[in-house]
Amino acid sequence: MISRIEGELESIEQGRATLRCGHLSHEILVTASDSERLAEQVGQTISFHTLEYLEAQGQGTSFVPRLLGFSSSKDREFFELFTTVKGIGNRKALRSLQLPLGRIASAIAAGDTALLTSLPEIGRRTAETIIVDLKDRIDEFILEPGQVDEPVGPAAEIKAESIAVLVQLGESRTDARELVERAMAADPELETAEDVVTAAYRIKQLA
Repeated sequence: MISRIEGELESIEQGRATLRCGHLSHEILVTASDSERLAEQVGQTISFHTLEYLEAQGQGTSFVPRLLGFSSSKDREFFELFTTVKGIGNRKALRSLQLPLGRIASAIAAGDTALLTSLPEIGRRTAETIIVDLKDRIDEFILEPGQVDEPVGPAAEIKAESIAVLVQLGESRTDARELVERAMAADPELETAEDVVTAAYRIKQLA
C-alpha cells in the first residue's frame, strides 16, 4: 500500500490532483479544503500522505483503485475517523470537508450542528450522528482557543507528532503543546519527534 508519495504537482481540478513522479503521473483525490491551497502550488514539488481504496463501478461489477491524498498524517487520521460515521463514504467525505479539519473537529467537540450542516452534503441528521459518534474520539484534532490550523511541512508534522506522544504519556494537551513549542524554539535543529520529546522533558525537569 502506498502511504506517502512525492512529486511535481501538474494540475488540480475538481478535487483531483495530478502528481508527476518520474515518468508516471498519478491522479490523487483530495479534500475540498485542500483544493484551493494546492492551486497555488502547481509546478512545485509536494508530498501527500495517502490512502488507497477500491471504488465500485457498475453496481459493484467492477472496481477502480483510487488514491486519496492528505497534506499531513494527522489529516489522514482525521479522514479515517470521519469516514467511520454511518453514511459517510470516501467520496462524500472528500466533498464535505470544505473547512480546515481542525476547525471541523472543534465543531464536532462543541456540538456545533450549525457549522457542520454548512458543509456540503451534511444535513442536520447526519451532523447529529457525527457529533454522537465522534465527540469523544476527536480530542487530538481539536483546535485550542485562538489557535489556527498550522502550515503543513516537516516541522509542523514533527510538532504534531511530539504533542501526540506527550499526551499519550500523560501530559495535558495544553502542557504538551507548550513544552514542544519551547523545545523547538530552543533548538530549531531538532529533527525527529523523539528528539523533541526528549528535549521537552528536559525543559520540564528544569522548570
